[in-house]
Amino acid sequence: MSVEFNHTIVLSRDREKSAHFLASILGLDVGEPAGMFLPVTTANGVTLDFAGVDIEIPAQHYAFLVSEDEFDGILARLVESGTPIQADPPGRHPRRINRNDGGRGVYFTDPSGHGMEAITRPYGSDPASPLNGVTEDVPGAR
Repeated sequence: MSVEFNHTIVLSRDREKSAHFLASILGLDVGEPAGMFLPVTTANGVTLDFAGVDIEIPAQHYAFLVSEDEFDGILARLVESGTPIQADPPGRHPRRINRNDGGRGVYFTDPSGHGMEAITRPYGSDPASPLNGVTEDVPGAR
């Protein structure tokens, strides 16, 4: 049997709010609660199990590889919801997406402060792309 990533626990201040936020942005469904967990399952079967906790939560990073069409929907939902976006992790390029590796990428923060990312090409998949380092403005973005 090959090794596959199956699930991870995503600590959140409000599991309902965080799970529903991410599912709505990514175009996914929130599953039925399983004990303290509220699952959101990706297309490749990996489950993000949201758990509500009453502690200080260190920010984590979650990246999602999506198709170009899915990216269009994600970006539209981010703009429509007024969620601030940026082209890079430190936020030097707000209201923009990146074009790294000839694809598109966007960063945004979930309600618990976790860094979320949607990309259409894995990083490093085209290191010679003339689009590496290029960012594009997103009309209407916050």
